[in-house]
Amino acid sequence: MQTKLIAALAATAFGCAVNAQDIPGSAKVGTSSQGGTYFVYGSTWGGMVQNETGVSIGIEATGGPTQNMALVHLGDLDFGMTTMGPAFAGISGENPVAPGVEMTDVRAVFPMYQTPFQILTLDGSGIESFDDLAGHKVGVGPNGSTASQFYPQFSETLGVTFDIQYGGAGDLGGQLQDGLIDVFAYAAGMPVPAFSQVAAQADAQVITFSDEQIASLLEDYPSLSSFTIPAGTYQGQDAPVSTVAMWNFAIANKDVSADFVYEVTKVVLENNADLVAGHRAGAETLLENWDKNTFLPFHAGTVRYLKEQGIEVPANLIPPEFEG
Repeated sequence: MQTKLIAALAATAFGCAVNAQDIPGSAKVGTSSQGGTYFVYGSTWGGMVQNETGVSIGIEATGGPTQNMALVHLGDLDFGMTTMGPAFAGISGENPVAPGVEMTDVRAVFPMYQTPFQILTLDGSGIESFDDLAGHKVGVGPNGSTASQFYPQFSETLGVTFDIQYGGAGDLGGQLQDGLIDVFAYAAGMPVPAFSQVAAQADAQVITFSDEQIASLLEDYPSLSSFTIPAGTYQGQDAPVSTVAMWNFAIANKDVSADFVYEVTKVVLENNADLVAGHRAGAETLLENWDKNTFLPFHAGTVRYLKEQGIEVPANLIPPEFEG
């Protein structure tokens, strides 16, 4: 499966492209595993677009941001969602799904929200901090997710070695409760549905990095920013928790109709209350956050929308296919 995907991705680097139509009859959106924030959030905005445009939107469960970059570049998905760390790796030819393939057919569509790195364990585990993860079984989401890509890097940077386990968010939540893993370390918008379910069914606690570790991560990873998980985000979480986060953007293949992407951008950014009703993370999906993307060209349809709002889009974010 992966060999075929790599071969297909390599072919796109030599000029294969997806045929576009003005307004498609249907479109596919790549999200994440069920139980992850992407799946809920993506289903919400996909439903909004379908209701407003009449275009049938299919929601695809995927491995998350890294895989979404690959599948959108290939054209197997029309739309997807990614964090900016995997986005930069993808266009730089460092996507672990297809190393060496520069995923330059991916375009940014709209800002989503920040993805904080969140770590959950059960009370009584003896695990109180990131240092305590040493030697434990740590679930990091499906292979290809933001968490699966960056927690191993954090482990190396901070000198804390643990046994990495992969799986869907919902599955890992169950494994944590069953004692098959000791820690669930994830990266997703708040609240993570699987975290909420565990916290509602068992005594659990959110742990984090030390202040010194946060400072080290911010220095070593330019795509990260500091973040605070508010008290009460999860049942039993009585105090705010400091961590790090990355911004997320919706993405599309460059050959998806510009007229359609314009409508998608307009629907999502002008109906924020409907988005928030589906998931609280949508509160950050605002036009003003367009500038959280500094390197991935916007889709031609999005550039048109941004310009209509009086935004001067930087030259490096305007794709070559944009006309106007």
